[in-house]
Amino acid sequence: MSADAQHPVVQTARQGRVLVVTIDNPPVNALGVGVRGGLLAAIAQADADPEVAAVLLVGAGRAFIAGADIREFGKPPLPPSLPEVCNRIEACAKPVVAALHGPALGGGLEIALSAHYRLAMADARLGLPEVQLGLMPGSGGTQRAPRLMGVKPAVELMLSGRHMGAQEALATGLIDRLGEGADARAAGLAYAEELLAQGAGVRRTRDAQAALADKAASQAALGALKAETVKKSRGLFSPLKVIEAVQAGLDLPFDAALKRERELFLQCIDSPQRAGLIHAFFAEREVAKVPEAKAAQPRPIASVGVVGGGTMGAGIAVAALDAGLPVTMVERDQASIARGRANVEKVYDGLVAKGRLTPEAKAAVMARFAGSTSYEALAGVDLVIEAVFEDLEVKKAVFAELDRCCKPGAVLATNTSYLDIDAIAASISRPQDVIGLHFFSPANIMKLLEIVVPAQVGADVVATAFELAKKLKKVPVRAGVCDGFIGNRILAVYRAAADHMMEDGASPYEIDEAVRAFGYPMGPFQVSDLAGGDIGWATRKRKAATRDPKARYVQIADRLCERGWFGQKTGRGYYLYPEGARIGQPDPEVLAIVAAERQRAGITPRSFSQDEIMRRYMAAMVNEGANVVHEGIALRPLDVDVTFLYGYGFPRHRGGPMKYADMVGLDRILADIREFAKDDPLFWQPSPLLVDLVAKGANFDSLNRSE
Repeated sequence: MSADAQHPVVQTARQGRVLVVTIDNPPVNALGVGVRGGLLAAIAQADADPEVAAVLLVGAGRAFIAGADIREFGKPPLPPSLPEVCNRIEACAKPVVAALHGPALGGGLEIALSAHYRLAMADARLGLPEVQLGLMPGSGGTQRAPRLMGVKPAVELMLSGRHMGAQEALATGLIDRLGEGADARAAGLAYAEELLAQGAGVRRTRDAQAALADKAASQAALGALKAETVKKSRGLFSPLKVIEAVQAGLDLPFDAALKRERELFLQCIDSPQRAGLIHAFFAEREVAKVPEAKAAQPRPIASVGVVGGGTMGAGIAVAALDAGLPVTMVERDQASIARGRANVEKVYDGLVAKGRLTPEAKAAVMARFAGSTSYEALAGVDLVIEAVFEDLEVKKAVFAELDRCCKPGAVLATNTSYLDIDAIAASISRPQDVIGLHFFSPANIMKLLEIVVPAQVGADVVATAFELAKKLKKVPVRAGVCDGFIGNRILAVYRAAADHMMEDGASPYEIDEAVRAFGYPMGPFQVSDLAGGDIGWATRKRKAATRDPKARYVQIADRLCERGWFGQKTGRGYYLYPEGARIGQPDPEVLAIVAAERQRAGITPRSFSQDEIMRRYMAAMVNEGANVVHEGIALRPLDVDVTFLYGYGFPRHRGGPMKYADMVGLDRILADIREFAKDDPLFWQPSPLLVDLVAKGANFDSLNRSE
């Protein structure tokens, strides 16, 4: 059952005629080899004992079974396999009841689907989220879920990876009833006794026919889902394998369909996408492990102040309000406060309009929001986030006020994207309390939070920032101080590579198309139009004086900005946006400007294949990522990966730029850089870290191991 004989991970106890089988493998009852073996033994025990009339499966602690044991990922499988366990539960000669509470996910739900009856407590969360790891249900989930729910809801559950509540699971037929009270064991026992009293026998999910009785309707639903998935999953591997497995369930006898499901599952295991998604999964958990969080306790955060009520300030306020924190917003005058409040309310009004929030709930949230034109209103808050205009002097002026008004020990944070936080910290009397919290727009939706650590900050302030990220449900990445931190610094380099290609002959539309084909939701020129070209223009002007005169500088973006074409907000940028359209159309006038600029620079345009566009784009990204790690701006390559997955739309199935480089081979990336350097040696300087790793035959992942 388990290596620890004192504490078997599966325990059995007779309760009258019911054998209660408790999975007790803290923290979440993951389906490790001990649990799988224990469940097999428990079912054999039930079948062999004439005193046992029914079996109850229940989880100890806070979950039924939250899924596979992630410690077994990537290792050779140990028997018994999960399909074997599920089939054995279903084959039990006595009725098996699963009583679910907390998470019943992935293999955990597949165990429940193999039971004969299912009951869920109010707090249960059911789901088959395997696609998020590049996998698919591989232990009967693609066969049993459609037999209970019907094809459409079952496939949608598997493709979305979402968690379903108990009430919805009952409505869709995934469970048989809701449990009363808070104790899953007691509710499960009562249900088992009731079934025995009724003389209810074994009821195997494989035999359930009703949901699939109309074969033509099931086939039509699956066909429509397949067409939608081809469109939406942009080259993803496992979503279409889910469709294929469900199709097998419609075409083949149950056992043959199970066999097909397993074959498809093993294909997913072998796909490079799984490696990328598993890396993303672990990197997201690893990223919060930073030295300061080990060294110090966070300060308590019970209230938040926000300075600035523009788009960014309002988004940050919403993120804090959503986390249950009271928020005080400071703006320079009443009109600005009214605008700031309106920006916050707009988010909640949108949710009310969609029926995702009641007007009463909105009122309760807004009751925690206060606006003021005086910094004195921030005297009692635990943490202030400044989100004013991106100008060092403006920010220093705000910090002088915070220094004057905030209580001792308050955390003073700036949301700057580029500016020198050390300079901001040095300008006030408490530099140990100053930290960067770089939110990404829209701040209430984007998951990434760059936590920028200046030289004089206290370790407890860094720990507090990571604790706040957790409260706000953000993914935090620790960054050092430099121009642009991790994300925007790397962005500046691969964006320059895109500009070089545009001047050399690739149109902005071809570059965007190649980047989308790689798996990004948008290309760099679409992103520029969305963010607003004026932002980049201001940065370029700020850096003009310090730019290396020998460095290549493409002026196309400046020509657009000089015409006032800043992107979506002005109706045109690289693309045209007629009548406020969200999707841009190619603009012949932009192509004429590009052609004129090529001529001015004395460049004869050439054509670029999608492959070459992506090789240059990714080489620039990876090389600067290596520099960021080399200089200690990022602690590890995985911090760069997480930054790009959560802040820049990097395709998750590729794991992030550094993981992608490992999968392609660092020697290949370095060879590309050296090839490109023949034309522009100043831009294409190989990172010392990349050169060193290739010489040693090592990869970026070798630097991710935490002590």
